Amino acid sequence: MKTTLDSYDIRILEHLEKDGKKPFSQIAEELDISNTMVHQRVTRLKKEGILKHHSIVIDEKLLGFEWGAFTGITLHDGSDTYQVIEELKKIPEVTECYHISGVYTLFLRIVARDNEHMRDLLYTKIEEIKGVQKTESMVDFGCAFKRNPPFGKSIKG
Repeated sequence: MKTTLDSYDIRILEHLEKDGKKPFSQIAEELDISNTMVHQRVTRLKKEGILKHHSIVIDEKLLGFEWGAFTGITLHDGSDTYQVIEELKKIPEVTECYHISGVYTLFLRIVARDNEHMRDLLYTKIEEIKGVQKTESMVDFGCAFKRNPPFGKSIKG
């Protein structure tokens, strides 16, 4: 189900995208609308699943995770993808997991403290999961940018 956003929804989302902790009262004042309207819009956007949650962004390097990798996983024929995913969830250094089409069944983002830690994650944790046939990794040298999709294109009329 596609939801259409009006200009108020978009402007509220733009404020929250810049600062997810910004008080609704401040957003209301800057948009010249009521605090109640902001609250109602955010509640509706959450209920409809457009605004999933407010979250924090952690600098993984400051926590000691100097290495990052994107890893494609090929599974054995007949492997239970969902069982493999449940095992991957038990590895905290696996920070993202995607179902994809193409050569791989799953695509992961992994963080590690150093080269040895990454090798241990790949060879003794991930590749030992029942159903995993092989992995192929690409070193992550840092995110050039990351953004939300252009929600401003969903304006009514």
